[in-house]
Amino acid sequence: MGKKNLIVFVIILALVCSAAFVAANGAQFGEFKISPLKEQVKLGLDLEGGVFVVLEAKTDLQGTELNEKMEEVKSIIDQRINGLGVTEPNITIEGNNRVRVELPGIDDVNQAIDLIGKTAELKFMTLVQGFPEEAKDFSPQQINEYLLANGETVVTGKDIKDSKPQKQEDRTTGVRSDVVSLKFDDNGAKAFQEATAKLSVLPTREARTIYIVLDKEIISSPAIRQGLVITDGNAVIEGGFDYKGASDLAMLIRGGALPVELEEVQSSIIGPTLGLESLDKSIFAALVGLGIVFLFMIAFYRLPGFVADIGLLIYIMLLFGTMNLIGATLTLPGIAGIILSIGMAVDANVVIFERIKEEIRLGKSIRSAVDAGFKRALTTVLDANITTMIAGMVLYTFGTGPIKGFAVTLMIGLVASLVTAVFVTRYLLKLLIGSSKSISKSKSLFGVKEVA
Repeated sequence: MGKKNLIVFVIILALVCSAAFVAANGAQFGEFKISPLKEQVKLGLDLEGGVFVVLEAKTDLQGTELNEKMEEVKSIIDQRINGLGVTEPNITIEGNNRVRVELPGIDDVNQAIDLIGKTAELKFMTLVQGFPEEAKDFSPQQINEYLLANGETVVTGKDIKDSKPQKQEDRTTGVRSDVVSLKFDDNGAKAFQEATAKLSVLPTREARTIYIVLDKEIISSPAIRQGLVITDGNAVIEGGFDYKGASDLAMLIRGGALPVELEEVQSSIIGPTLGLESLDKSIFAALVGLGIVFLFMIAFYRLPGFVADIGLLIYIMLLFGTMNLIGATLTLPGIAGIILSIGMAVDANVVIFERIKEEIRLGKSIRSAVDAGFKRALTTVLDANITTMIAGMVLYTFGTGPIKGFAVTLMIGLVASLVTAVFVTRYLLKLLIGSSKSISKSKSLFGVKEVA
């Protein structure tokens, strides 16, 4: 049994060290490539460089109405920025009436403000003659260009009074489904009636299609039913939507222009050189700190300290792996959150190991002391992590921008540190104790002086 435990421990140690090496340096396995962890992590604006702008809505609206308008603003800005291909823009609502826009890769504040504040161009267009045969090989961009060059505009965003998601019951099946309702003003209703009168008599779906184009991009392409003429200025778009899909499309249609006036209250440019320098310094500081912690744990706690260091390596990989999995952004405050959670992980081990030493001094065997130490320290460790987790949740809920980044990494780190300190470290330590009688009887290996 002893040799088996030792073999399992060595295998786990080899796997952890190999995984840590691959995470730090990357690896190539035939055609399968693993990039270094540093390249996989999504960097925030303060590390990657770019522009951030905080805009405030100039409106007297309050409560639910204001919340709805700010969600519209966020959706419209997101549509515009993504249309330009800006890498990973970050758009968040701050407080009740502000929106923060972070644009990596843009180094001109005026360009960012022009991009965000411009009036969107919304059109309902038709293409009666349809697309040519060769259009089947067109890219989405070529389809857009052909439609804009050859299509006919029916109505624009100015002709739409409202658009919202709603439930509609199918007259045949009785099944209720999500649709998008449209309400036109008088001019829009008249133009839409004339268009549907022409389209409804055409034989093919393609010819009866109305293309909804926002900022020169097709966002939806519903078709008029054959024989249907819409005369009252009210229409619905069907298309197998779920509620979110219907809500998103309705919001985009409503957003032919920003629903409220926005005023710049804060902006800043962060150069990529400064960002990368900050990242390199942060990584260096973290490595130095980890090295000191590793040496301290081994010097002060001996064998448990060595096991705790293995647990810390697993913790770091769990932390960054989770961040990559959920798409979290790493910022400088986020790095501070990681360092703090590392401190919490070490603190948990210190509490547990000190309790084990107390149990050994009371005369218990190594095995009994380890079991009792983990059991009795668990309440203290949980209390410390839970109270810090509550603080992290409050910061994430009410904080903005960098504060949220700090809270996210802190909370992920707390969960990872609890898993490694309470479960991983305990399992590895018991493996070593069970691998050798000399280990299971040596108090000095646990930082307790032998009494002659």
